[in-house]
Amino acid sequence: MKIDPFLSKAARLAKKKDYEGAIKVMQAQEERYYGSFKYYYLFAVICLHSGSHAEAHSYFNQARKIKIKDPFTMLGQAVLYLKRMDTVKAVDYYLDVKEINPKNKIANKALSVIRKYSSSDELSDWLTPERLSKLYPPIPSPSPTAKQALFLAFLLSAVFVLIFGILIRARILPSPIKKPDARPTAEFILSRQERSEPVQTGGSWSYILTRDQATALYDRAVSLFTDYRDEAAKININRILQSNASENIKNKSRLLLSYMEVPGFDSFKRNDNPSYTEVKNEPVLYRDVHVIWRGMATNIEITDEYTSFDLLVGYDTRRTLEGIAPVIFYSPVAINSERPLEVLGKILPVSSFSDIGLEGVAIHQSSRLEE
Repeated sequence: MKIDPFLSKAARLAKKKDYEGAIKVMQAQEERYYGSFKYYYLFAVICLHSGSHAEAHSYFNQARKIKIKDPFTMLGQAVLYLKRMDTVKAVDYYLDVKEINPKNKIANKALSVIRKYSSSDELSDWLTPERLSKLYPPIPSPSPTAKQALFLAFLLSAVFVLIFGILIRARILPSPIKKPDARPTAEFILSRQERSEPVQTGGSWSYILTRDQATALYDRAVSLFTDYRDEAAKININRILQSNASENIKNKSRLLLSYMEVPGFDSFKRNDNPSYTEVKNEPVLYRDVHVIWRGMATNIEITDEYTSFDLLVGYDTRRTLEGIAPVIFYSPVAINSERPLEVLGKILPVSSFSDIGLEGVAIHQSSRLEE
């Protein structure tokens, strides 16, 4: 995990076991790193080593809201439950880590200890602070100091130049400036004529845009796409497609949609996650947009070809029901109706259901969602 120089300062102090100094450094910049996974994870690990377990638990929870399947975060939460002798939840976390990394040494060791010392007294005797600390997730390595970075940069530059020259001479590396991960943008740039005629007259539209609004919406969609925020971009595009925007802008918007990717739980931008109420109020804007909604499953039907159920959105706490969304997966999926779940799915056209429906992409279900 790469961290910036400021976080590196705290990590460097923590590795020297100056946890009090590291915590002061972290606290001084909490507002600056609001919403940062690396900040919350590092702060949690430092609190864990310092013995501030309540604070560690809080910061690990913050980190998991950003990266739900980060194995190091789950290791931190697992060891906290193990310390409380809550082996059921600890095992649940360790098994999730092993799903991502079957060879994870910390998870394998912890599970072996839990199996070996099955009684509470035996496990309590084994869990000395020294032994428990060996099950902690790692403190991120600090970035090198200025002198170290300069020397390393010089050394790497020399090696790079040597290897680069050999590869070019051997014609193994034909394009040194190629960026394979860059998304295409040139074909989505509006021409001068397209910008001069961004709207059309006549017809019946759900949204009436001014000339400036039409081009601004399109430019925003392209910008979001470039930043890999596909779901937010789709909302702007859906508004364009249901508006009086010109056919040229609409055609380029459709082309932009064809380049977008299906997200996973790890890649999904949760800040762009619309609520059930937002979709309910303006469903046309959210057609084919992916969401993650949490709730309970009922009316489950599983066959060899599909799985369907009703998602009681927001009812994971058993207190509030935001609405009911029919969900369909075109494959058999195991679901425990007694546990809360998160569904990653694509919002289906309203005509497909009497209400808002989802085409399922993935499910996350764990006892941790009950916390």
